[in-house]
Amino acid sequence: MRIQKVKIKNFRLLKDIELMLEQTTTVIVGRNNSGKTSFTEVFRRLLSDTTPRFNLEDFSLPVHDDFWNSFILWKQGEEDLDVRKSLPFIEIIISFIYDIEIDDLGPISDFVIDLDPTSNEVIANIRYQLKDGKIESLFEGIEYSGNPDMIFQEKKSFFRILKERIPQLYSAYIFAIDPKDETNKKALDISKFSTILQTGFINAQRGLDDTTHRDSDVLGKVVERMLDIAKSDNALSVDNQTVSSLEKAVKDIQVKLDTDFNEHLNKLLPALSLFGYPGLNNTSLQTETILDVKRLLENHTKVRYPGMNGISLPETYNGLGSRNLIYILFQLFEFFKSYQAQKTAPNFHLVFIEEPEAHLHPQMQEVFIRKLTEIANDFSQRFNNGAKWPIQFVLTTHSTHMANEAPFEAIRYFLCNKSEEEIQTRVKDLRKGFSDDSLKEDKEFLHKYLTLTRCDLFFAEKAILIEGPTERLLMPKLIEKVDAINPTEELLSSKYLSIVEVGGAYAHLFFRFLNFLEIRTLIITDIDSVKPEVKENGTSRTKCIVAEGMYTSNACIKKWFGDNDITPENLLNKNNEEKVQGFLRIAYQVPEENANAREELDTAAKEIAATVLSDTDITSESEIKEKLKNNEEIPIGEISIPTGRSFEDAFMLANKSLFGIVGTNSLELANDAWKKANKVDKTNFALDYAIKYTEWNTPTYIKEGLSWLVENPDQLRKDIHVAPPSKEVFISE
Repeated sequence: MRIQKVKIKNFRLLKDIELMLEQTTTVIVGRNNSGKTSFTEVFRRLLSDTTPRFNLEDFSLPVHDDFWNSFILWKQGEEDLDVRKSLPFIEIIISFIYDIEIDDLGPISDFVIDLDPTSNEVIANIRYQLKDGKIESLFEGIEYSGNPDMIFQEKKSFFRILKERIPQLYSAYIFAIDPKDETNKKALDISKFSTILQTGFINAQRGLDDTTHRDSDVLGKVVERMLDIAKSDNALSVDNQTVSSLEKAVKDIQVKLDTDFNEHLNKLLPALSLFGYPGLNNTSLQTETILDVKRLLENHTKVRYPGMNGISLPETYNGLGSRNLIYILFQLFEFFKSYQAQKTAPNFHLVFIEEPEAHLHPQMQEVFIRKLTEIANDFSQRFNNGAKWPIQFVLTTHSTHMANEAPFEAIRYFLCNKSEEEIQTRVKDLRKGFSDDSLKEDKEFLHKYLTLTRCDLFFAEKAILIEGPTERLLMPKLIEKVDAINPTEELLSSKYLSIVEVGGAYAHLFFRFLNFLEIRTLIITDIDSVKPEVKENGTSRTKCIVAEGMYTSNACIKKWFGDNDITPENLLNKNNEEKVQGFLRIAYQVPEENANAREELDTAAKEIAATVLSDTDITSESEIKEKLKNNEEIPIGEISIPTGRSFEDAFMLANKSLFGIVGTNSLELANDAWKKANKVDKTNFALDYAIKYTEWNTPTYIKEGLSWLVENPDQLRKDIHVAPPSKEVFISE
């Protein structure tokens, strides 16, 4: 038995979401304020409280105006049914899958209302809505003039009054829904729901680090609650026996207290007889010390760790990570014992664990996510005679280690969309997004890559995919320089950027994933020009400068444009619009057009103009300039701007004087830069120009790409289809 699906409407950021739960563990990831905590909180409010209560602030902001619109309908004398239909409500719909083969369905039988013997699904609908007959009570006495000049103040007063009335006039209702016919509903008592679904919550703030002024015996408190469970009427007999043994031990101590201990304690009492007390017939005062197990636990029982020389250490002396892990294990065991102690065992048990990574080092985080299911199975085997504990876990986390270690299909990515009209969360389900068999290879690669690299794409605002260590080491400085020439509020350095090193051969495998996550991403890659070369064993493609290139060996570029034989010439003619697909932009080397290049272009055009204009069909200096910019041939000489093949030679061509790049034409300049780039140690090169020599120009293709990344348009392009290459992608150079 398990929970299959959850739908939530109108609760905080969760205006309208649907989330599929995994059979064992579902991992919710996303940036801060994306709705992860809201998902846990709505369960806490509706399912753990006997009388659920919500405030006006708990309703999603976009539906607040619906309260006002309902009020206007009521003022206009509309029927109560129409007014009620327009009133907002908070709703959670849960789909359960049960085993139709078992003889006794238990509490869930009350929710089975369909007549299909093959159906194994029940649907429970819980609504927090206005009580019957309370429309007038909700709106009475609220002023409305109809004067447009008064609406602002009247709405403020309206919502101030509504804030007080909603908790009193709204209530939770529960319905069973026929999975085959949603119009077939059955109203049930709200208390019925706790009999089929038990919940548990391990909060993000666990009080483990509150040790500044006092010892914090957090673990001891969990032991206290376990005692309460063991003493309940429905607890297992072995637990009752344990409690009886504890009470017997206390009784033995009590006998000693009633004699020796109190005899000595009585001597501490003041001599009241000096004041005429006790008087004639009054008896003397005496002490009585009473012990019970619960009070001993509440005030005096602490969890200790073995130390040296027979001295035990307080729990606060252990590391926060160890205490956090032990605390979670204690809590899980408490939930398990609580489940066992129910008079009628619930059909389903759902436990939420918020940010389990707190204080845990990375390796322990990975072990935790892997072992969670084993913990539940171990409890069942050791303490429940092998009977399965019907537990499902929901983890919310900011840990890249946990997110990457979890099964790929168990990830639910919470994405908060903001616009001028509203803010709300959307759930991106990786199981659904990568369910197509054609994406199996991509999914396997991505999961392995994310596991190996601890990639933080799930939590990033924007991302940059790069090829190698040179770009990675220089990227902070590149971003700093682009921010300096883009003086806007949207500085890249103030964003949570994920910089992922993927190489040119694998970047294309991230296309669908990044568009699926809707992360604005710049992909920086190399044009990797190659030319055919005839050898004894056949024709192969060898590296060459861009001007001599016939093809590219870059798999990412081929996939992007859907052409395995695309030429460098075609690539240099691509406009900026063609370099954007959905949330992604590709950036590869282009002719350098920095201030020096433009100055050279102007000078060249002027020198040529006097002789060219009279001898050719070129009619203006600006036309000469345009042809020079596009590397087109002109009748006299060959003056053009060289293009780098990789990051290093593009960097050198953008800073010719810094690296002593010389040549009389583009071929010579490109060759000189390429030769010098091939001789450098890439890591040392990057460190030198990131730390020592920081006065340089940013290569044009990176500057253009980062400038695009800094933009934050209201609507990104949705044409995210990436065409497949016409031939098999040629990866190796």
